[in-house]
Amino acid sequence: MKFNWGTGIVLAFIGFISFIMYFVITMSTNEKYNHDLVTEDYYKQELQLQNNIDSEQNSKKLKEDITWEKSEEGITITFPKDLDISNITGKVFLYRPSNKQFDFETPISLSNHNLLIPDNRLLDGRWNIIIDWQYNKIPYRYKKEIIY
Repeated sequence: MKFNWGTGIVLAFIGFISFIMYFVITMSTNEKYNHDLVTEDYYKQELQLQNNIDSEQNSKKLKEDITWEKSEEGITITFPKDLDISNITGKVFLYRPSNKQFDFETPISLSNHNLLIPDNRLLDGRWNIIIDWQYNKIPYRYKKEIIY
């Protein structure tokens, strides 16, 4: 068999396609590479999108929005001072983009206008915090990306 340019180009294409197919098959079948969706119930959450937008708009209408502060004990979330804390209900969801194993949710129970997320639940790095709360049956939502 005579080896010429045409044969070399065909062999190069076959080699390249084989190389790419090896990595595609390895990445899709190996358990070491985790391909999780952001959330398990993606479509259910997508249906709630307009409610979330309305809740965020309600939060923007407040005189004072929720604030957070990093401290030695953890993250202190401060609710608006002009609201009665006995009428505040909801939950705080902390989402770790790099690993869903560290995601957690905490119900809101206030004795003053502050809520503490303990330091032992938080790893250093990026977190997305979502606070879904209600005051006098009006929904509010606070979303923020934080670096802890």
